[in-house]
Amino acid sequence: MDGVGYFIYSFIKLFVIVSPITGVITFITLTDGLSRSEKNLIAKKSVTLAFVIALFFLFTGTIILDILGISLDSLKVAGGILLLMVAFDMTHAKISKQNITDKEIDAAYKREDIWIFPIAMPILTGPGTITTAIVLTETAEVVQQKFLIILALILTYSIAMVTFLFSRRIHKKMGYNGMLVLTRLFGLFLGAISVSMVASGIWGIYLSLNSL
Repeated sequence: MDGVGYFIYSFIKLFVIVSPITGVITFITLTDGLSRSEKNLIAKKSVTLAFVIALFFLFTGTIILDILGISLDSLKVAGGILLLMVAFDMTHAKISKQNITDKEIDAAYKREDIWIFPIAMPILTGPGTITTAIVLTETAEVVQQKFLIILALILTYSIAMVTFLFSRRIHKKMGYNGMLVLTRLFGLFLGAISVSMVASGIWGIYLSLNSL
């Protein structure tokens, strides 16, 4: 796979899993009643923190796996199953309980640091995003590919930033039903990615067992 192809491959995976457009409804709900400047500040802080968290695991994922004694294939299976559960909820246009529960959203109304939880994490950077960042880095064959993953991550969260800053306008243009349709579509793509991840992990575990 050439450089452009690998960048597109990495970006699509990250963008579908981060899925900033599906977090718009939650963002609008949590920031209801705030001024425009306050909403923009929360958007900038939350997206920046989410990017930093994802970047942290992208660089330290290998070390963490080694410390915990977790194989990449095991992570693929576990992460893939988790993503499949998230995708199932998305195809039904629901907020995934694997990322955040209704009780946690209700509790967030009373918090002043909603830009940290639940917006930055787990809405923008959840277990699925962390798993994908680690898997992409671990499977990158050359340094150039790792650099392309970082660029894909930057582009993903840049789009997330724009999406959140203009969340009200996007919601007004698309409407609630339009947002739900897009959420279901992203859920379908995410389901396909998760199945591929689980299959790859199971195959890798099978090969490693046969080599013993």
